[in-house]
Amino acid sequence: MAHPAPPFRIGLGYDSHRLGRGGPLRIGGVSIGDEAPECFHAIGHSDADVLLHAVTDALLGAIAAADIGRLFPDDAEVNRDRDSAEFIAAALAKVHEAGYAIGNLDAVILAQQPKMAPHIDAMRQRIAGLLQCPIDSIGLKAKTGEGVDSVGRSEAIAARVVVLLQRAV
Repeated sequence: MAHPAPPFRIGLGYDSHRLGRGGPLRIGGVSIGDEAPECFHAIGHSDADVLLHAVTDALLGAIAAADIGRLFPDDAEVNRDRDSAEFIAAALAKVHEAGYAIGNLDAVILAQQPKMAPHIDAMRQRIAGLLQCPIDSIGLKAKTGEGVDSVGRSEAIAARVVVLLQRAV
């Protein structure tokens, strides 16, 4: 027996990448920190945008779909240096096919360096555009590692995302 679709669905996403020297660093679809000699870049198969990867997994998780690693494997050559905005587009299409729309999204970037605060508004704008929703539906903040673990030592960067989907009308 088929169950009626619930009016809301919640998804949780997480991603992390090692950091290396040399920039640029793509976070939330925005290039940051590439103007300084001590700039960083995330090491990964695609563009290694931890925030967009976590958003993608949150969207997919909310509709109980396969995760980003199964849809876009890191051993597939087609995904090398791929723009993570394409992952978002594919996940959002699946959300719409399932009959849902974005309610709101809240995210945290975990990074000791570079400083994220100057780029938060641009990231929110970019994510809102990718998700086809108002910017006031996108919450985003950044936290340092306070010198603790790989994030605090600037060896890694991570992002956590929660998304609320609502039944489309």
